[in-house]
Amino acid sequence: MSASVRDHDVVVYGASGFVGALVAQHLAEHAPAATRVALGGRSAERIEAVRSRLGVDWPVLVADATDATALGRLAGSARVVLTTVGPYAKYGRELARACARAGTDYVDLTGEVLFARASIDENHEVARDTGARIVHSCGFDSIPSDIGVHVLHQAVQADGAGELTDTTLVVTGFRGGISGGTIDSMRHQLDVVRTDRRLRRLAASPYSLSPDRAAEPDLGPQDDLVILRAAEVHPRLRGSLAPFVMASYNTRVVRRSNALRGWAYGRGFRYREVMSVGTSPLSPLLAAATKVGLGALVAGLSVPATRVVLDRLLPKPGEGPSERTRRHGHFTVDLFTTTTAGSRYTARMRAEGDPGYAATAVMLSEAALALALDRDALPPSAGGVLTPAAGIGDALVARLRAAGIEITAGRA
Repeated sequence: MSASVRDHDVVVYGASGFVGALVAQHLAEHAPAATRVALGGRSAERIEAVRSRLGVDWPVLVADATDATALGRLAGSARVVLTTVGPYAKYGRELARACARAGTDYVDLTGEVLFARASIDENHEVARDTGARIVHSCGFDSIPSDIGVHVLHQAVQADGAGELTDTTLVVTGFRGGISGGTIDSMRHQLDVVRTDRRLRRLAASPYSLSPDRAAEPDLGPQDDLVILRAAEVHPRLRGSLAPFVMASYNTRVVRRSNALRGWAYGRGFRYREVMSVGTSPLSPLLAAATKVGLGALVAGLSVPATRVVLDRLLPKPGEGPSERTRRHGHFTVDLFTTTTAGSRYTARMRAEGDPGYAATAVMLSEAALALALDRDALPPSAGGVLTPAAGIGDALVARLRAAGIEITAGRA
């Protein structure tokens, strides 16, 4: 990809949406002054309103998510396209395809297994030929998971302590809201798997995003709805650990990173995600209630009669948490592993701001800037459909730390 023939360093597609506007604001406030940013979407009027609020003079690019010709022009004008327009299975496939063909790097926020799998099948080889890095899941899905394991692995390797074996991410602190876009993505995937048994099995497979399922090690069942005693993960932890709502997606991204990197984490690497529900005597009950609640939400959105009720209660597409909620949100995730040498290691990622919005806007923006501006620091790659760790790696770690996100790793 030649920078000299591209008009823009970063195009924010979906800039008038809830998350897109937050991303545009972050870039306006924090991108290097010489960065060439453009705002894209289907409504020039709405994008211009965002531009006016930000007080910038960035170009406006109009392209509908279903217009392959317009998306091709948009992709061809940019070094990196950043998109917040979901559900991605519904609105994202043409843009990812256009970027792969144009040799344009791409980042998004998807947490949709079936979209990511479809993009791998449709775009990986094309992107390898053009050199495009198509990097899905650059927000709270799945930066803390994927980059967390990346820095954990680096700490182990630096000490010569072997490979990773049983590795668990624990959400130890979380405060934030939920958006209508997230709920809409969940609805869409549930609709698809309800009517297609093959896709239902694919979505349920722990290696659904693997580049080569036959080459994956046989590590037995890997449960995304596990309830654990915290001391099973690390002796210093107390209480019970409940299923984490994003585990069914994040775990698959991390396993893809391991495979894309030649199973660098280890052939015996097992990965799971859970969340703390406190240390009180009631924590086992809270963990069980969390598991039941997650199942009830999925079941409720799967059944037309109950979906009607839930649709009235849950946020609508385009809606999100208030500015106060975003400002006072936070997250902390801690990762724990035992190596083949028997050593214990831990990593942490922590940030202020609502995880799904304020923190996610930082993660997505910095991922795009790393691809656009930090080419020499990126991992060696011929391009393809990659993960944050495999496609951006240390360049993203450096930018996130500079943006105020705590990322640490070392011997436990």
